[in-house]
Amino acid sequence: MVSKKVKWVAPVALASIVGLTACGGGSSSTGDSSKAADTETGPVEFSMFSADPNPNWVGMKDEVGKAITEKTGVTLNAEYAIGGDTQKIPLMIASGEYPDLIMPKGDTSKLVEAGALVDLTDLIDKYAPNIKKMFAEDMNRLKYSKEDQSIYIIPTYNGVGQTSFDAGGGFELQLEVLKELGYPEIRTLEDYENAIKEYYAKHPTINGQPTIPMTLNADDWKIMIGVTNPAFLATGLPDNGEFYINPETFEVKMHYKRPEEKEYFRWLNKMYNEGLLDKETFTQKDDQYKAKISSGRVLGTINQEWDYSEAENVLKGSSDATMQNRIFGHFPVTLSEEYKDHSFMDVGFPGGYGIGLTTNLSEEEQIRAIKFIDWMASDEGQVLYQWGIEGKHYNVENGKRVIPQEIQDRKTKDTAAFTKETGIGQYTTMAPHYGDGVKDATDNYYTTNFPEQIQSAYTQPEKDALKEYGAKTWKDLFPQPEELGTSPWGAAFNLPAPSDPAYTVAFQKQTDIVRKRIPEAILATPDKFDAIYDGMIKELNAPDIVKMEEIFSQQVKDTVELWGTGK
Repeated sequence: MVSKKVKWVAPVALASIVGLTACGGGSSSTGDSSKAADTETGPVEFSMFSADPNPNWVGMKDEVGKAITEKTGVTLNAEYAIGGDTQKIPLMIASGEYPDLIMPKGDTSKLVEAGALVDLTDLIDKYAPNIKKMFAEDMNRLKYSKEDQSIYIIPTYNGVGQTSFDAGGGFELQLEVLKELGYPEIRTLEDYENAIKEYYAKHPTINGQPTIPMTLNADDWKIMIGVTNPAFLATGLPDNGEFYINPETFEVKMHYKRPEEKEYFRWLNKMYNEGLLDKETFTQKDDQYKAKISSGRVLGTINQEWDYSEAENVLKGSSDATMQNRIFGHFPVTLSEEYKDHSFMDVGFPGGYGIGLTTNLSEEEQIRAIKFIDWMASDEGQVLYQWGIEGKHYNVENGKRVIPQEIQDRKTKDTAAFTKETGIGQYTTMAPHYGDGVKDATDNYYTTNFPEQIQSAYTQPEKDALKEYGAKTWKDLFPQPEELGTSPWGAAFNLPAPSDPAYTVAFQKQTDIVRKRIPEAILATPDKFDAIYDGMIKELNAPDIVKMEEIFSQQVKDTVELWGTGK
């Protein structure tokens, strides 16, 4: 195996660590160039890059990070992408300079094409018993493609055996709105709209500021989360990124081409023209969106909770009981009752984004790195980075791990500060792990997301609202997995994007079209909506975009064959 020995230029703030940095990635603190003699516990530093931003990273100076280093001898000199930066990995490829470990998200294919990633198949087989055990039934889902069955990325963004016990997204409506209106049924767009209208008519201001009936986060790539993805969820589809996949033929087309989705966007157009959709929706930045939510004057939004939880925590921590009630409940709203929200459709283990090793590492360094990732996948590692340190962040009572109330309160109401200090949850996407609902050998859950803990973490207003709806969690209001079938290709947004320029160029073209035309259609006067939307569909039917759909359709078919999940 050829090792590509080049120096990764680390961020200035982290590169100042003395005695650990050397050309080609990790080195022992003694300066010994041979790591083969000390691959188990000797101090070593690996450089790492993640294509995801992480504002809470403090360089493993948090409590969990220190414990990981103490247990493994490994320190990660990590850099995270800033905002929506997508140029870092192409620049690496152009220069031929890579970090030791990499979490490339959607750029895996580019790195494979450049020969920058190590095939982990043999390393996992020889040195990673925990990873082998974890993926025993899903090894085919780690393979890159039907033609190239190497394992370049170990999936870390999705937990193995995951069972989601709560809804973290959907159509959000203020608990105060629900309370005042007597907890009405919120099932269709009409229900959702009527609730907003009725409350807004009674309360045009909140705390002296204008009430915002509904606002969406459309800043940069988040336009997909808050504006375009809800179109397929509200019309009965699971999340396959930008695509609709025919479940019988596996043929692919842009999901916007479905006539029912046009009607969803027509509804947004109606909301805008009636003054119910925030006029700043397509001009506001991420922080402005969150500031509005934290003010308590946003009655509704459509999003995923991870995007606005920081703002919502401000409301949870308020001394004003009414402000505490201005957080959101989650509802499976659809265009009409003929559709079912597919948020909880079973996709099996979807594989997808994760962590890989680059050719910057020597063979000995690759062994040390895979052993580190394997330790992170061990029961000891998972409990440490999911639960924290026993006696400090959780206790064991009658054989069960229990989070003290004061720790849970901090975790819920001061998430950023808690994460920076403790590191809990900070390392989950760096290593393969079991998902919610899976128990370890002690009969405890690996993660802290299980029904009893979720219900315990709800605020009193949430508990009150759920009781009125006859539910224990927000998920109880959604269609359940057994109603929705199983996806044989997992979730399409987790599949590596084809590196064929015929795909990549056309995919960027459709992205540019959609992000221009959808806001235009929503903000137009009603009489111009059809012309704009139909014009967008004509653009999306261009031959190069149709060719892109055909390329991805073949990838879906190949994936189903590789995984052995076809009918």
